[in-house]
Amino acid sequence: MRPVTLFTGQWADLDLELVCQKAKAFGYDGLELACWGNHLEIGNADEHYCNDRKKLLNQYGLSLHAISSHLTGQAVCDNIDLRHKSILPEYIWGDGEPEGVRQRAARDMIAAGHVARRLGINIVNGFTGSSIWPFLYSFPPVTPAMINKGYEDFAKRWKPILDEYHKIGVRFALEVHPTEIAFDIASAERALAALDNHPAFGFNYDPSHFGYQGVDYVEFIYRFSDRIFHVHMKDVYWKENPGSVGVFGGHVPFGDHRRYWDFRSPGRGCIRFEEIIRALNEIRYQGPLSVEWEDSAMDREAGAKEACGFVRQIDFKTSDVAFDAAFEKKQEP
Repeated sequence: MRPVTLFTGQWADLDLELVCQKAKAFGYDGLELACWGNHLEIGNADEHYCNDRKKLLNQYGLSLHAISSHLTGQAVCDNIDLRHKSILPEYIWGDGEPEGVRQRAARDMIAAGHVARRLGINIVNGFTGSSIWPFLYSFPPVTPAMINKGYEDFAKRWKPILDEYHKIGVRFALEVHPTEIAFDIASAERALAALDNHPAFGFNYDPSHFGYQGVDYVEFIYRFSDRIFHVHMKDVYWKENPGSVGVFGGHVPFGDHRRYWDFRSPGRGCIRFEEIIRALNEIRYQGPLSVEWEDSAMDREAGAKEACGFVRQIDFKTSDVAFDAAFEKKQEP
């Protein structure tokens, strides 16, 4: 069966050893380490540091399959403003001059690839940022040339990172997500085309970012079967009937009952996880199923433990034979 791991991004307020203790008690096989908090500090992650991290995980019997640098990756292509100061390390933010921030973020993403190799893994998950996300709603009118320019900027900034990843045997998995250069199937196809289908670029599949948008999250798996490098198990709920807040969120916070959609603990939302497992089986995905736990209305420790059990229960091995093969008569020689 596929390993069930816990993404530590929502636990970065806790010391990593405490997260290891909790994840083991909850029943997880391993962790997906976030590159923030003290879980994995890219700027300090030399050989000795990485060996200490591996020893810590081994001490608790936890495996490692991927690291995630969403916050730094976001700054590579974004229109930088004060929001980014709150999520970036000081050595990347610096004086806040936008182009300098983007270039330092790009160098840090390359460094993250080398850290992955020191840790003995080959997947870095994350975001890309997008200079054209503010053009999502096309008024005042957005021209095709403006969108083209955004994808050209994305390719210019990410190809050097991906070239280095390819050289050292690492792959980058974009979590397709609103605010990124790819946020649905069509934009994901366009991102791949902008990169000339770079072999080091693929996806960290997370269905929770598709469902409430009305995107076919099962079709995404089939469409990008050779580019699913990693999988997040995260759920989302959306209302059947209209309310006072629409899909854009109404400037109300997560957890507000007026929202049209909100993230929920796996199994408690609208995502059809069995169809996801069947699709992952069909494309022969054998990587981890990583729980990214987010539910504003639920205690996270109870939720994370329940989520581990849910993922184990919903996952199943694919069959190596057709169910009706036993009906066939053997042919005489």
